Amino acid sequence: MSTPVLPLFDAPQYIEEGNSVINQHIADITLNVVQDAAFIYEHALDWLLESRYSENNYKTYRSELTTFLHWCFDVEQASPTVLDRRAINRYVEYCSAPPPELIAYHNVAQFTLNKEWAERHPNPQWRPFLGKKQNGVIQAYQLSDKALKTKIAILSSFYGYLINEEITERNPAVMWMRHSRFASSPRVAVGLDAEDEVRVFSDLQWSYMMSTAQDLAEQAPERHQRTLFLISLMYGCYLRISEVAARPGFSPVMSQFRRDSHTGIWSFHIPISKGGKKRTVAVSKELLEALKQYRQSLKLSPLPAPNETTPLFIRHKAAGRGRDQGQLNANLGIRQLRDLLNELIDAAANNAINDGFEHDGAEMRSLTVHSIRHTGITHDINLNGRPLSHVQADAGHDSIDTTSQYLHTGKIERHQSAERKKLNRLSD
Repeated sequence: MSTPVLPLFDAPQYIEEGNSVINQHIADITLNVVQDAAFIYEHALDWLLESRYSENNYKTYRSELTTFLHWCFDVEQASPTVLDRRAINRYVEYCSAPPPELIAYHNVAQFTLNKEWAERHPNPQWRPFLGKKQNGVIQAYQLSDKALKTKIAILSSFYGYLINEEITERNPAVMWMRHSRFASSPRVAVGLDAEDEVRVFSDLQWSYMMSTAQDLAEQAPERHQRTLFLISLMYGCYLRISEVAARPGFSPVMSQFRRDSHTGIWSFHIPISKGGKKRTVAVSKELLEALKQYRQSLKLSPLPAPNETTPLFIRHKAAGRGRDQGQLNANLGIRQLRDLLNELIDAAANNAINDGFEHDGAEMRSLTVHSIRHTGITHDINLNGRPLSHVQADAGHDSIDTTSQYLHTGKIERHQSAERKKLNRLSD
């Protein structure tokens, strides 16, 4: 008997190892049902890992995420990014009267150890809904108002994360709550204020980021040439980290850098991103030089061949566990790349503090990896003077209005320009 719903997220101490059964399951969904399933799953992992140090929260969040993603992928056959308030209402109805085969009547572990293979496997006895028995008699399944509010609050928080990562622009869980019978006292997480949604490095802070990356690359080229190119690529093409990371069904390669045979212009091709879309980003001369330097450190030709399959970011040592165990050239996933960039942010912040810029250093530590994308977009519009339509295309924004939000979003630069304003321009 096959498992009706696979649990998707193992316990915190195992989840980052990867699970071959789950990886294959997500890859199958991505190839056959929902194009961005693997993309969404990786972001769900990242969001879930933020709660790893609170055992109760982690358990509650992972169960709700599994149920919700099962409904999206298997029942609705749609990405969470395309859902609206009415879709959330269908999900609520589904959870209020779930299929009987998805209801269990006692708690079991979501994953168990397969001793023969020394691997953890999804538990076929696990079910996403827990019913009740009284004196051995099954009771009608009921979803209490408290449980429903908890579900919506978790979904709202997850969508808030997706909004901040620019995966989607709306929170259908919040919209459902506002139109529900609970509207008078909604206890759900809402999106960030507009002031906080676009957080960028100032010119000074970004200078420390790049100079620190260059110093590290000179001091330990075998380790940090990769770091230098990673941050150059993400800033220069304002990429989301998921667009350069390996995930089930997608492994970035060097030949994503492509030269137009007619114009001779190079670009970086992204085959799948937010909403399953693809796009091509223009590459600057400096980024092309950074690519040559990085490839030289890998003892490769200066520029990639059209069909080159060399991984974009390779491991420096073979993977010790997981689906890539023993592979030296395996691509890095989101968490490994995020760790590299967070290490760089911390080192750059230390350098700023040591030079007397304590406030800047502290502020840099509050920024995230996604701030690199925000910074690249902001600098191109406000400092490099690129047309909004060009930036919109390279950023993959659906609307020019989204791109316009980056006009003078850097607080320091905005305040500096305000200082020079005159109340009477002809007074002199």
